[in-house]
Amino acid sequence: MRRFQGKVAIVTGAGSGIGQGIAERLGCEGAKVIVDYVGSPEGAKQTEEAIEKAGGEGKIVQADVTRINDVECLVDTAWQQFGSADILVNNAGVEKKSEFWETTEADYDLVMSVNLRGPFFLTQAFVRRLRDAKRPGRIVNISSVHEDMVFPGFASYCCSKGGLRMLMRDLAVELGPLGITINNVAPGAIATPINKSLLEDKPKLNALLKNIPLGRMGTPEDVAGMVAYLASDDAAYVTGSTFVIDGGLMRNYKEQ
Repeated sequence: MRRFQGKVAIVTGAGSGIGQGIAERLGCEGAKVIVDYVGSPEGAKQTEEAIEKAGGEGKIVQADVTRINDVECLVDTAWQQFGSADILVNNAGVEKKSEFWETTEADYDLVMSVNLRGPFFLTQAFVRRLRDAKRPGRIVNISSVHEDMVFPGFASYCCSKGGLRMLMRDLAVELGPLGITINNVAPGAIATPINKSLLEDKPKLNALLKNIPLGRMGTPEDVAGMVAYLASDDAAYVTGSTFVIDGGLMRNYKEQ
């Protein structure tokens, strides 16, 4: 299926994990993809190669979403290289574990800058170009079940994802008249490199799996499928909502 033939997508944090899975899925379905990364050029190259192997086209851009010049460069590159930017996936994210009373200002600022400030200003740059060109668009934020569900030890992360939920809801109203939709995808426990220590700790992993009715962790492909739907014409009348991808975790979660 080539649902995104002729479309251009920007995916942040596309060098590994969920972002890599999303970029590959959109590219395999025909989109030209701006593959954003910060720390792993090797991972970004793997993403680009997977897209090209499937007959798509990718362009690697190193950009830090916390820097205004970088986010503007991401959007400008899409328009210069491919003539448009139709889909934006705000995926880049970070978390810092600490008890609330021990959280440092630096860690708080980092989490909020990457998870909330970054999507705010990248979305702004993306929308400005679409508005000027009088073109519709699709925005998908990769949020978390913790935009709604508590996560002791990660107060800054929960704040950032709760803020992303309200940003999405507000922009659904502001951007709707421009023909631009925006939705959140909220993953639960996903098997990615960021969860390497959990995956290797069998007692902790087994305790988590008992909280997941489907009995397994999710995969980047599980998340990518929902993103592809929201970015497609099938979701043309869908905006302002969060779609949870968690195997039922939120409905069955219990602190150990």
